[in-house]
Amino acid sequence: MNKEDALEDFILIGKVLRPHGRKGDLRIKYFNPDPLFILNYTRLFLLDHKRGIFRSFKVKQVFVNKGNVIVTLEGINDRDAAERWSQSSIYVHRDDLPPLEEGEYYYVDIIGLKVFSEEGEYVGEVVNIFSTGSNDVYEIKGPQREIMLQASNDVIKEINLKERKMIVKIPEEY
Repeated sequence: MNKEDALEDFILIGKVLRPHGRKGDLRIKYFNPDPLFILNYTRLFLLDHKRGIFRSFKVKQVFVNKGNVIVTLEGINDRDAAERWSQSSIYVHRDDLPPLEEGEYYYVDIIGLKVFSEEGEYVGEVVNIFSTGSNDVYEIKGPQREIMLQASNDVIKEINLKERKMIVKIPEEY
């Protein structure tokens, strides 16, 4: 089993930047635009690439300080311990993600989907998602071209996570 298989049930949500203060708090880069969304999690998993350590921590506290997300994790009680986890990747277990409504998906599940037109023609693969406020926009990289498609019911006709594919109506401008 390789490292990617071992992490299959875990979702990367951020990175430890450095210690914050002297009591073991961690300043993190959080990949969700809503910094307080991390409050949904009671445990985080840290992967220290240098030491090859993957460990679970109970979340004690989360707060924002001068625009930075700061987390306090049980078992990291001083600056030295916090320093050892600097630059670690932060994961959550898929089972810990909040439930979604029908027709909602996590970005991590959409990225990598193979995209086909309603006629069955291969369009490409979802490589990125941009949040625009009203609708997300999917960046699809194909063999001949790259296109951007609005994530709306008019365009996205079907998403099949088991088969890892998406069926879309290609707008006339493409």
